[in-house]
Amino acid sequence: MASKKIFILMGNPDSETVSNDFANAYEAEAKAVGHDVRRTNLIDMHFDPLLHKGYKVIQELEPDLRTFQENLKWAEHFVLIYPVWWSGMPSLLKALFERMWLPAFAFHFWPNGLGWDQLMKGKTARLITLSKMHPFFIHLMSGDHTSALRNGILRFSGYRVALTEVGGSETLTEEKKAYWIRRVQRLARKGR
Repeated sequence: MASKKIFILMGNPDSETVSNDFANAYEAEAKAVGHDVRRTNLIDMHFDPLLHKGYKVIQELEPDLRTFQENLKWAEHFVLIYPVWWSGMPSLLKALFERMWLPAFAFHFWPNGLGWDQLMKGKTARLITLSKMHPFFIHLMSGDHTSALRNGILRFSGYRVALTEVGGSETLTEEKKAYWIRRVQRLARKGR
């Protein structure tokens, strides 16, 4: 198996969580089998989460946002691990994408307004979501809670996206947690 360039984002604003355990497991296993891995923890990033003028004026990107963009350009595979809060991603994670997922970086609208270029075409992504409730019930109550990130951001820019959903994450027994860690490690070995 050929090694891949993999970029991991631990997208939970709290580092003492199962999200972090999964990110650690993925990172260690991917490195152990020879993948080239970079990682960022959302909580360690420093940037203004507000779009003060919407997209009428593009705010200067802070160094952490520029580094994040460089890591995404470098990587063949992007892994994002995050909790589901109120049927969506944490607000700081959404703010990260609002600030740095910009035209000329991830996509480019055609001048005629009838389409766009996907500047991340050929890359893959894996979303690993963790929720207190079983994913089936979240889907039943509020629909696809990953749609904005999976479709509106990543697929829109050309990524092929796969999803792993973990329910009951706050009450995982040691046995269940070990099961999910093994699944995450299997994904890491394959660079998926």
